Amino acid sequence: MTDVSDGVLHTLFRSDQGGHEQVVLCQDRASGLKAVIALHSTALGPALGGTRFYPYASEEEAVADALNLARGMSYKNAMAGLDHGGGKAVIIGDPEQIKSEELLLAYGRFVASLGGRYVTACDVGTYVADMDVVARECRWTTGRSPENGGAGDSSVLTSYGVYQGMRAAAQHLWGDPSLRDRKVGVAGVGKVGHHLVEHLRAEGAEVVVTDVREDAVRRVLDRHPEGVSAVADTEALIRTAGLDIYAPCALGGALNDDSVPVLTARVVCGAANNQLAHPGVEKDLADRGILYAPDYVVNAGGVIQVADELHGFDFDRCKAKASKIFDTTLAIFARAKQDGIPPAAAADRIAEQRMAEARPVR
Repeated sequence: MTDVSDGVLHTLFRSDQGGHEQVVLCQDRASGLKAVIALHSTALGPALGGTRFYPYASEEEAVADALNLARGMSYKNAMAGLDHGGGKAVIIGDPEQIKSEELLLAYGRFVASLGGRYVTACDVGTYVADMDVVARECRWTTGRSPENGGAGDSSVLTSYGVYQGMRAAAQHLWGDPSLRDRKVGVAGVGKVGHHLVEHLRAEGAEVVVTDVREDAVRRVLDRHPEGVSAVADTEALIRTAGLDIYAPCALGGALNDDSVPVLTARVVCGAANNQLAHPGVEKDLADRGILYAPDYVVNAGGVIQVADELHGFDFDRCKAKASKIFDTTLAIFARAKQDGIPPAAAADRIAEQRMAEARPVR
């Protein structure tokens, strides 16, 4: 028998990071679709989370990412006060090479086969136009265009929520929520990051950016000829002198054994999911006196938006809910101080309590 003690089955069934309700492996050979749909919890309601389209190095890596992302969505939705559990899907492959209408339609049929247990939306590698296609086969699709009954780009409110998390961190650490004259490093200025820069510059923050795509950096610099500068890569960004806040806004794992010891920022608050590379990193941050705003709390603006789409989208109503991320983040910092634990652990405790209380008594 194949040894899977260190593989995804171990994670799913026997590790503290597991506990998922369902994992679906999807394949449509005609279109080239290979996908994983992971449902972590439906205790609070149908699982809600986006679809990531990414060229994973292996199928095992894709499954592991889906499991981690789905679990994170359970906590994110709980902390956002939504009546949704957590789920996530990943499509394996380079979207620039294999994405097609046929593939997206096939994916939509797989999501539909779950009968509403999973509601999908955009994520890395998928866009509003893609969700419009998926929705042709699946009514449990959000993040669609306004022309097709949707709310459009969820990155607008995602960035707004991260901005509110930064303001809360500033209030907690410096006694003032203003970010004026604060120096903020943004790693990744794509769908969410470039909107975040807009909020920061509107308040008068100094911004340093980086991105693996030169065109993304150039777009930001062209729009903001003053107050925004760029560095070569994330390694340079995290070492930037005088940095007050570091905002990881690309892929996960940004906070690890290599990056945390050299961080110059006093605060970490960004849009990327799963920023902590492994358990224990949150303590390393706390030991260095770095205040960490839990990623799944501050980046919940997007999921607030797509959840609202299911009930008839109202932007002002969503923005009001996303504004509460400020208060939620402050409450987490207070709980962390009260319990003598890192903010990430405090957020987990609050989310786990809400999910546990939602489970029916048997």
